[in-house]
Amino acid sequence: MTKPLLFQPITLGDVELKNRILMSPMTRARCPERIPTDSVVTYYAQRAGAGMIVTEATTVSQQGDGSISTPGIYTPQQVAGWQRVTAAVHERGGRIACQLWHTGRVSHASFQPGGGAPVSASDVAGEVVTFTTNGFEPTTPPRALALEEIPDVVQQFADAAQNAMAAGFDAVEIHCGSGYLLDQFLRDGTNRRTDAYGGSIENRCRFALQVVDAVVQAIGAGRTGIRISPMLETWDCSDSDPVPLFTHFVRELSRRELAFLDLIERNDAPMAVSDDIDADSNEAGVAAIRAAFSGNYIANGSYSREGAEEALQSGYAVAVSFGRDYLSNPDLAERLAAGAALNAPAEAVDYYGDGGDKGYIDFPALGESAAE
Repeated sequence: MTKPLLFQPITLGDVELKNRILMSPMTRARCPERIPTDSVVTYYAQRAGAGMIVTEATTVSQQGDGSISTPGIYTPQQVAGWQRVTAAVHERGGRIACQLWHTGRVSHASFQPGGGAPVSASDVAGEVVTFTTNGFEPTTPPRALALEEIPDVVQQFADAAQNAMAAGFDAVEIHCGSGYLLDQFLRDGTNRRTDAYGGSIENRCRFALQVVDAVVQAIGAGRTGIRISPMLETWDCSDSDPVPLFTHFVRELSRRELAFLDLIERNDAPMAVSDDIDADSNEAGVAAIRAAFSGNYIANGSYSREGAEEALQSGYAVAVSFGRDYLSNPDLAERLAAGAALNAPAEAVDYYGDGGDKGYIDFPALGESAAE
């Protein structure tokens, strides 16, 4: 009997995967010093059965920090911390990519250099909160990035990609969705600029494409992926007509022959401040954007094993990324292969922040008993 495609190997760019299951990036806020801890090492090693893990969003600079206890990859100490993670994943036969993140306006002055305002495409605040030492509170109103500052932010991504390679990652994924900085430049609800980075679709795509090109130049297209969420409006980051915007954008990405495009088709985040567009419009929009992309397409959005296999068999996707189910099932790939039942979902209170190891690394694998 032929093994289902979901469990067959695949090569994405320069990275060979043992199966077509990706673990999606999910913020867990377990790095109080922004450096991976022993528990973070354990968490990712437990999930090395995935064809490739994509880490939680990892900031490219202090300016990119947006909430408490999230990791970065801009200091030597952070690189050393991630080296421990990648070594543990590789020891278990896994592959791992670092998701590169700049939160933009989804931040607070308390995280910013000198206590300044967060940066964005424009000085549009929106209805946005972030996780601080006081809990969820409103973000600090942003300032628009000055034209002369943009090359430095582009370089932050390139430097972070090189740091990721030094840390032993197999690839990087540029976070270009979910209402964060690159998404803020793409969408006309947050981008009110009148210079070369605002107005037309081509101009609004310029910054994100410059980031992609800089990362590709730094580490190669074969180790560069990207994530977008075109039909979702997250953190009050909207666009008046997302389908032509993202159709143009993914056509440009196709030309760059990246390792993969990871597209959030439906909301799979446990605590996202996000609203789907009308379901029919969402489905049609995703289909149009998907059709414009000619490279390795990773589907994401609450897929079941059966739905994932259908997406692969039809040629719609080459792999599928799973998010929420990986929170409470460290061996999700093995469970899917065995057709085994899943653990009970994690409690919402344990997703982020002060949960410690509870709801983080205490979920049993098949044949194990739950931790006391």
